[in-house]
Amino acid sequence: MIKHALNVTREADFAAWYQAVISEADMAEESGVRGCMVIRPWGYGIWERIQRLLDDRIKATGHENCYFPLFIPLSYFEKEAEHVDGFAKEMAVVTHHRLVQKDGRLVPDPEAKLEEPLVVRPTSETVIGTAFSRWIQSWRDLPVLINQWANVVRWEMRTRMFLRTSEFLWQEGHTAHASEAEAREETLKMLEVYRSFAEDCLAMPVVAGEKPENERFPGAVSTYSIEAMMQDGKALQAGTSHFLGTTFSSAQNIRFQNAEGELELAQTTSWGVSTRMIGGVIMVHGDDDGLRVPPRIAPWQIVIVPMLRDQPEDQALVDYCKTLQQELALFSVFGEPVRALLDLRPAKAAGKRWGWVKKGAPIVIEVGGRDMAGANVSVIRRDRLYREDGKLDSAVVARAQFVDEATQMLESIQLALHMQARERMDANIRRDVTDFAGLEAAFAESNRYPGWVEVNWSKPSGAELDKVVDRLKALKLTFRNVPGDAAAAEGACIFTGAPAVERILVARAY
Repeated sequence: MIKHALNVTREADFAAWYQAVISEADMAEESGVRGCMVIRPWGYGIWERIQRLLDDRIKATGHENCYFPLFIPLSYFEKEAEHVDGFAKEMAVVTHHRLVQKDGRLVPDPEAKLEEPLVVRPTSETVIGTAFSRWIQSWRDLPVLINQWANVVRWEMRTRMFLRTSEFLWQEGHTAHASEAEAREETLKMLEVYRSFAEDCLAMPVVAGEKPENERFPGAVSTYSIEAMMQDGKALQAGTSHFLGTTFSSAQNIRFQNAEGELELAQTTSWGVSTRMIGGVIMVHGDDDGLRVPPRIAPWQIVIVPMLRDQPEDQALVDYCKTLQQELALFSVFGEPVRALLDLRPAKAAGKRWGWVKKGAPIVIEVGGRDMAGANVSVIRRDRLYREDGKLDSAVVARAQFVDEATQMLESIQLALHMQARERMDANIRRDVTDFAGLEAAFAESNRYPGWVEVNWSKPSGAELDKVVDRLKALKLTFRNVPGDAAAAEGACIFTGAPAVERILVARAY
């Protein structure tokens, strides 16, 4: 029987396990404000890696970074009815600009009420659209391709760290184009940026496809998403890309003079991913010993732990480990220098080892006096922590050999995490369900981890779609997306009985 580092397992209580990983891996903690979290250095280090790698990909497609205000006038939202209706229940609103003492308490000063309330940014289509209306006058000003890294606030009723918080960090891209075809091309281009980033950098397999009508972003003509499967079989929407058409350009008066001298409305898009991706990494890759971080996004890819004993010979051991760290820094992996940390904190080596195991550092190196004497190191790979006999898999390797093979080992860990997640996802998508009764059976309460089901549907709209959505809600199910690579639909829709036109994923979701 293996004694794991966490006091709760995924099998026993997945929700409690998730919280335990965040706590034990020093990812984040409660802030004292409902729905808001303090992201600790290891968790924020992962976000910084995500930022850097994704920012490079965004800029490579021609976009530039900028920044827009946190506060947005309420009147900006009132111009676009569908958009404001979609976010109205989640908006935090500023109404006063000063506090005063009254009866020993601080209260808003009645004399400091704002002439117009300000909404704390839930998303930036309205404020950026207003700027676009100033920037864009002619077809020569198009396309406009911008992105911003920011925080947003959506007053969530039920919160969970990283997955659904009242304040979270994200990037949001916004673009304006002369033609619908160009804007639609942009929407799909950024969806592919997200898909490839999730697969290549997060080692997180996803399904990219279009959302049904009821799951569209408020005000969008079309919404696309990448969906990832968590280890409990639920889906996580990990990123979205929206074709907005002229919805916002009409409301914000984003017009341009075309080459023929006529005025046209610009076609716009928006797209974004957030710190929710970190929650996905935890639930896709974590195990009963904590987090497992893919090497591409690990703040430290290799952690060196000298087994110090408060003895005179400790300095020689530290020097040995410093040389190892310097040797590793001369090598590059995934196009960047190897990131190796020497952990010299005054704590027991075993405690530090298990601390880094719980954090999910891809490789942990332990070095004791015997290792130094033999010019060796003891290597622990986080992707395969135990031997077949249940004991910790700590392999003694010649130091020179490890240095030579470290980059290949990191590449191997990145690939292994992706393959494990891919195999799990592929094994848990059913495509054999042909009627609604079969869908109910697939998600019966007795089946704790049912995965996803891909079924035929006729793409109903309006009231007919509402009826289907209500039937799914009764089973705690939602439509995820229509996979871009799904097979052609044949036969009848399992919801309406009408001829199917495409295949759609159904799942429980976060």
